[in-house]
Amino acid sequence: MEILKLKPIFKDYIWGGNRLRTEFGFDSEYDIMAEGWMLAARDDGENTVIGGKFDGQPFSQVIKANPDFLGANGNKFSFFPLLIKLIDAKNDLSVQVHPNDEYAMKTKGEFGKTECWYILDCDEDAELIFGFNKEISKDEFRKSVENGTFLQYVNREKVKKGDLFFIEAGTLHAIGKGILLAEIQQNSNITYRVYDYGRLGADGKPRPLHIENAIDVTDCVPPKKEAKGAEIPQEFDGFTKQSLVKCDLFTVDKYSVHGTFSLNADNTSFLSLLVTDGNGKIGNFNIKKGDSLFVPASYGEFSLSGNFDVIVSRV
Repeated sequence: MEILKLKPIFKDYIWGGNRLRTEFGFDSEYDIMAEGWMLAARDDGENTVIGGKFDGQPFSQVIKANPDFLGANGNKFSFFPLLIKLIDAKNDLSVQVHPNDEYAMKTKGEFGKTECWYILDCDEDAELIFGFNKEISKDEFRKSVENGTFLQYVNREKVKKGDLFFIEAGTLHAIGKGILLAEIQQNSNITYRVYDYGRLGADGKPRPLHIENAIDVTDCVPPKKEAKGAEIPQEFDGFTKQSLVKCDLFTVDKYSVHGTFSLNADNTSFLSLLVTDGNGKIGNFNIKKGDSLFVPASYGEFSLSGNFDVIVSRV
């Protein structure tokens, strides 16, 4: 059993920028690098393993051959449970919503999408859309889209580096321009667009909206207060730990390493480690900003040393 280093894949969505190239050192055939999929095992995009005995193999192939890598919690899911991304929003993303598991399974045969956003950096005046500014009815929602008053009802949040947003399925949302973030989510890519600023897709036509689906699944209410913000960081010898999200789907913590300490991958879950700044060493890997590692369940203890920030996710 060994820790796997994963090669990301990239998406060139029209709203993206180039910070993944200029600040993380990634390379891609795309001019735009909107998203980097750092932990992915999907038909529409998956990682390959870099180095070790699984070198060059598709990540999903390795997991299929070694289901014990997922751990007891991971094996409860019918699909690989997580999708983790870096997202660079040079321009506003569409206002959208994701369905819950029941609706998604009934209509698409896959998970719904609950996610969280950790703001890595942003412009001084950056903001995002997060729920509604007041409770409205489904009928009011539909009429506001039809008559062009929809944006009057959305809740806008100013953001800063280090902010955390927990976005349950059914929550209206949109990443605003000038935001760089890490997204940890259920392994789903189902998105229902409500509003897209009249933009044209690569085919020169307006990108499709999914109004009726969105109305079906959207909770037309303000966001829950506890959905914004993370716990206060705790200081330990060699590191600082901050709990970002803990729910029945995933747990996400941020570690700021400034020495040496150990983490343990027990038999309950794999660990995903996404390095968001700095450099150092994790296990036998020399790591830098942008590296993504997968630690199999039951791997046991491994060391982290150096000066870097890392987001650790598990199920």
